Amino acid sequence: MEFRVRRAGPGDAPALAAFQVAMALETEGKVLDPERVGKGVRHILGCPERGYYLVAEADGRPAGCLMVLYEWSDWRGGEVLWVHSVYVVPDCRGAGAFREMFGRVKREAAERTDVHGIRLYVERGNRNAAAVYRHCGMDDGHYRLFEWMKE
Repeated sequence: MEFRVRRAGPGDAPALAAFQVAMALETEGKVLDPERVGKGVRHILGCPERGYYLVAEADGRPAGCLMVLYEWSDWRGGEVLWVHSVYVVPDCRGAGAFREMFGRVKREAAERTDVHGIRLYVERGNRNAAAVYRHCGMDDGHYRLFEWMKE
């Protein structure tokens, strides 16, 4: 299967939101409000200074996505790219969609002198995703993620 990876645009918002709703249910058993997710997707699409989405297409249809957000690192004096919201449709898994999208993020990071690395987090029980990330050259790092969320 061949994938074409591109930056998402406003017309991709419905598919991106649907992917996020599906991913949350599949990986964490969480039911998300599609309207709220759609608002969140449209926000990033309208604020390129905060981040962007990539879409992997197969046969002219969206097959997967990921979101890249920027984090300023004072230690490094530059950006760290955070990969979020990774989703690949079930019938395209294992065919290289994530590898192609992540490869594009890595190329961007390598080409930009102000980018010093890429990070992502994965839900602890999502062993399949963790295996894919390791296969793409990422490791567990040496930091643990802590969070405080209102919901």
